[in-house]
Amino acid sequence: MIEKGAKIAPPSGKLGVLMPGLGAVATTFIAGAFSARKNLTEPIGSLSQMGTIRIGKRTEKKIPLIKEFVELAGLSDLVFGGWDIFEDNAYEAALKAGVLQREHLEPLREELNAVRPMPAVFDRRYVKNLDGPNVKKATSKWDLAQMVMDDIRRFKEENHCQGLVMIWCGSTEIYMGEGDVHQSIEALEEGLRRNDERIPSSMIYAYAAVKMGIPYANGAPNLSGDIPAMVDLAKENRTPIAGKDFKTGQTLMKTILAPGLKARLLGVEGWFSTNILGNRDGEVLDDPESFKTKETSKLSVLEQILQPDLYPNLYGRLYHKVRINYYPPRGDNKEGWDNIDIFGWMGYPMQIKIDFLCRDSILAAPIVLDLALFMDLAKRSGMYGIQEWLSFFFKSPQHARGLYPEHDLFIQKTKLKNTLRYLKGEEQITHLGLDYYYD
Repeated sequence: MIEKGAKIAPPSGKLGVLMPGLGAVATTFIAGAFSARKNLTEPIGSLSQMGTIRIGKRTEKKIPLIKEFVELAGLSDLVFGGWDIFEDNAYEAALKAGVLQREHLEPLREELNAVRPMPAVFDRRYVKNLDGPNVKKATSKWDLAQMVMDDIRRFKEENHCQGLVMIWCGSTEIYMGEGDVHQSIEALEEGLRRNDERIPSSMIYAYAAVKMGIPYANGAPNLSGDIPAMVDLAKENRTPIAGKDFKTGQTLMKTILAPGLKARLLGVEGWFSTNILGNRDGEVLDDPESFKTKETSKLSVLEQILQPDLYPNLYGRLYHKVRINYYPPRGDNKEGWDNIDIFGWMGYPMQIKIDFLCRDSILAAPIVLDLALFMDLAKRSGMYGIQEWLSFFFKSPQHARGLYPEHDLFIQKTKLKNTLRYLKGEEQITHLGLDYYYD
């Protein structure tokens, strides 16, 4: 266990942020980081950049910015790289993604042009609705993993990076359950050598990163690093891992609203959710097998927050349905619509309607930044294995076997901030407050 107030190695030199998938999310993140560096925009939505943390009692009024409280790498120290099946540089990819307007990209054009994707590890068996020319060729998945590791070494050397993190920003793969190949490091490595079909592309990236001691965070619901073999490898190489699936859009709203309904002990009979979106993510999720992976991630949220086993009269009959519809005219501007049937005193029914016209990549971009900086902090603090304290950023938080995941956004935030306090040797805040009123 990491000791309270243990020495944290200070950030030094450049921090490379490597992203499999230089699509809408990654290019929006990179552009926003460049824009904030130039003081053209603020990093809105970023907990690491704009969030504060209280230290000590309320009466002491010690509330520094998080980035001033803990030793985070600075925006000016970040270097960006990644892999993609298309050859477009970050400027061209951002234009095609259509998230950001050209007028906001032009001042960043030189920097974005310099971010060019390396050939990707990609197999259409796992993402059926995409294809592209910029793909690695090899006889085995083991060889592909070695090629990714060679890419990483070359990137680190060419960009003079002292540290690296990898954040998966690629597509949702087809649904996959755990098998024997995922149970141990030896089985996984043998599976890579014999091209086991239960090792998808994202797992090859995860293996390459963790094998090299590079923190890995999974922004999609793919199995990826959430297998016993990868957890063991992360412990062996003292590497932080976290996931899964960036918490944006409709699921973000569920983790805000459901804890409030539960806190007031209002019953929920049904929660119907549907989405329309037209970006690459929507195209991928138009395949039923990829949608099943996303659906599993999105459905788990209410079950864990509402705890129907503890409150059977309130949530034991909950009917939860999720739908995603590919609608190209909408682009990245997703619309998430929820109908919630609730009931209160004496069983009287009520309804809540939510129509969230959100921009998925705008919500995801600051998560990529925060994960990059906090995962790097975890590595420099001597933390390794599953970083459950970063559940705040994920739809389906990775957690230790035998534990249930914590989905309540507000508990997740308390967990995150208390972890930062612990690392700095400060007392955790319980919000008890009785000492203000009793001697």
